[in-house]
Parts: sequence; C-alpha cells; structure tokens
Amino acid sequence: MEASSVLMSGEAAGMARSLRRSSVRDTGSGGWFKQHEYIEKLNMQAILNASTGQEEMIKDLLVTHGKVPVLIYELISVEIWKQRVFPVICQLQDFQPKSTFPLYMVVHHEATIINLLETIFFHKDVCESAEDLALDLIDYCHRKLTLLLSRSSTGEIQGQDRLLPNSTSETSSLEELKLQAEALDFDIALKCLSVLRYITDSTDSLPLSVTTRLLNTHNLPCVLVELLHNCPWSRRSKGQLQKYEGGRWLSVAAEEQQKMTKLDGQVWISLYNLLLRPECQHKYNINSFTRGQLLKLRPFLTDVVIDQLPNLLELQRFLSHLSVSEPAPPKKELVLEQVPEHCT
Repeated sequence: MEASSVLMSGEAAGMARSLRRSSVRDTGSGGWFKQHEYIEKLNMQAILNASTGQEEMIKDLLVTHGKVPVLIYELISVEIWKQRVFPVICQLQDFQPKSTFPLYMVVHHEATIINLLETIFFHKDVCESAEDLALDLIDYCHRKLTLLLSRSSTGEIQGQDRLLPNSTSETSSLEELKLQAEALDFDIALKCLSVLRYITDSTDSLPLSVTTRLLNTHNLPCVLVELLHNCPWSRRSKGQLQKYEGGRWLSVAAEEQQKMTKLDGQVWISLYNLLLRPECQHKYNINSFTRGQLLKLRPFLTDVVIDQLPNLLELQRFLSHLSVSEPAPPKKELVLEQVPEHCT
C-alpha cells in the first residue's frame, strides 16, 4: 500500500462490491454502520486519488460493480431519516443517550455520500451509470438548492462553524447536533450545485428525461439565476467580505474580490450548458417569465467575469439576442417521461 493511500486496491474492491441498498428503518443498525464505515473510507480514497492526480480506482470500481445507483438510494434514504425521524428523536423527553456520537454519524452520512458523488460525478461514465436514479438525484439536488435559497432569502446564517456533539450536557449536545446538521445542510447544498453542474456536462449522453427534468420540470436555469442574485456563499462580517470555500468562511482581500470562486464558476458553467448546448436549447420552454428571469443575468456578465470564463461571451450574445426577440417555442414532441424512483 502506498503511503498516500487509505485503502489497498483489494480492500477497496471488496468494500465497493459489498455496498447494498438499505431501508430507512435499517438506519443505525450494525450493518448500516459497517456500510457507513466503508463509504467513509471509499470517499477518503476517492478524494485522495482525485486531488493527487492518481488513477481514480474508486470511481472505476463503483461504475464497474453498478454501485452508483446504490449510493444515490442511500443518500435519499438518509435524507428521509433526517426529515422524518431525527426531529422526533430530538423532541423525546425521555431520550437521554450516553453519547450522541452514533446520531452524529447518521447525520454525517448524507454529507459523506454527496461528497463522494461530487468527487466522482466529474466523469461522464459515472453520470451514465446512475441509470434511472439520475432523476432522483436531480430531484434531491433541486430540493437542497431551493431550501438553500429559502434560508438565504430569510437572512438565516449559513455555514456556521461546525461543532461536534461532545458536550457534557445531553440537552446541550442534542442542540449542538441540530446545529451541526444545519451546518452540514449548507455544505451539502453547495456540493449538490457541483453535482448538477457535472450532470449538465453530460446531457448529450443521458436520457432525454434527464434534460426535461432539469429544464422544464425544475426550471433549473431560473434556480441558478436566483443563486447568483442571493450568492449564499458570500457574506459580510464586521464590514469584511467573506466567501465560503473549502468548507469554511475566508476573508477576501480587496484586490481579490472580483475573482470568481469555484461555486460561482459552477453556476455559470451550468447556465452555459443548459442554455447553449443543442440538446438543451431544443427542449427548454422559454416563456415570458423565464425570459425575464434569464435577462437578470446580463448585469452579472461583466468584462471581469468574461475574462475569467471566456466561454461566457457566447452566453452574453445569447442573452442580447433574447432581449430583442421572442424565443421560438420548443418543438412539440411525444415524450414518455420516466418517473423518479422514490426511495423509502
């Protein structure tokens, strides 16, 4: 095993092959925790491979053994647990565990899976291997981004410093765990932004139902416009501009404030793909409302922004044309749309 590796190839292969779908009621069982441990290690190895330019064996194993749909299923299963079970546990008067760490591991599971998906979805073969669960993943990411927008518009503080639930007071440790879950939700939403961007990179090789879901079911371009307007990964603290990068808030020097962050770039590339890729242009129903929303992008397309992403010049031209002409309606076609597989 190399010094820079978390897993040997044989270990990684065994862990990848063993991944199975589990139901919500299995959450927190012995088998569930064993699988969580495997996914944690696979995630760490995948990040290490991607960051050091090594062969991405975790990605290859997950695709080869058909485990990408399993990861998506597990992601949505733990989301359901956090929405329906976790709040009930927190309200139980007689719930006094010796340690909240097992609960923390369940809460953290969702972040681990989306982190792994963000790392591997950069590759087109991973997007393709998601199969029918790609629709569920798109729905999941859309839910996270709309919730992020909702919290951002009401002025809720996002991305607070993480606190591990290790207080001596069980009441306060449960409260800390709830805060930790909120902080994780912020990170998860931002990772969903990257996952969606990678899906938009691959629309030419994905089923038509994926494009339809992105454009017309969820009208993702309009969601992205709102994200640019609200910019929840940017804030001012004591008069100092801060941006959220690498899992923490960083102060930005005056000369760096016009520099595009990775998250800004993900939004712009997603918009470019959804509005200018041929397979998307033919499907997107741009009505008067959508047209008005898209034209809000024009003030953001400054020379400084285009200098950093030159392809956006083409998007600028598209918006200029849209501002003086009525868009042609999409072709009427009979499409049998797939329905997402709701995980329960």
